[in-house]
Amino acid sequence: MSYAEILVIALGITAVMILGVSILLLKVLKFYVRESTNPTPFATPAERALRLQALAEAKALEKTGPTLLEKLMGLRPIAEEKDLVMEHEFDGIAELDNPTPGWFMVLFYGSIIFALIYMFNYEFLGYGPNQEQEYLTEMEQAETDKVAFLSKPGNAKNAVNENNIVLSTDAAVLSSGLSLYTSRCTPCHGEKGEGSVGPNLTDEFWLHGGKVGDVFKTIKYGVPEKGMIAWEKSLSAAQISDLTNYILSLQGTKPAGAKAPQGEKQL
Repeated sequence: MSYAEILVIALGITAVMILGVSILLLKVLKFYVRESTNPTPFATPAERALRLQALAEAKALEKTGPTLLEKLMGLRPIAEEKDLVMEHEFDGIAELDNPTPGWFMVLFYGSIIFALIYMFNYEFLGYGPNQEQEYLTEMEQAETDKVAFLSKPGNAKNAVNENNIVLSTDAAVLSSGLSLYTSRCTPCHGEKGEGSVGPNLTDEFWLHGGKVGDVFKTIKYGVPEKGMIAWEKSLSAAQISDLTNYILSLQGTKPAGAKAPQGEKQL
């Protein structure tokens, strides 16, 4: 982790902590103001008397100066509000000229300074990568990881999909495809691909495309509206590839009792 990243994390944590303390202080201040004007009723007279005594002591302290809470918040005592009223007034509503709390101003100006440092560091001085450079670095790393993944035995074959599948006439591939076809496809397409419930797979006509990628995609995702299930959940990518190549090897075999052509002719 670079120095800049550590600095960003540290400033982020500091900002969150300051925000949390600020919210807590505001809640305390709100409670203080509410209780000063309308004390909460207590269950017993004794408790109410203690509360009123505490409020009286707090008001007596106001005459000697601001409380600790008011100092932390950068506010003037409530007793001095009459001296803070601004000249303008609208619809009977006046505005107090209370200064912005010091902690807020520190956070506000600190965020501006941080933004300037960040901009010069990443955009002008070049001490750290900007977003575009980070993206390019991640893409290069992804390509390296892809090469490493595909170099492992068996991974390359299982990484095949409808976009990169290549037509094959390898005997081992067709043998594997035949086994898969026999166990899964014959009920709908017939033992030799002649068609039954499903369409004929041996002619030049296709309902969903007859290119190798189209056939792979049809097997993988299925055709739910016509009752063909998606095989991607029960077959690996390599198995779907073998099955695709076997189905395409049936082209032109003209089995007996073949179903009438359906779909469009594949050129």
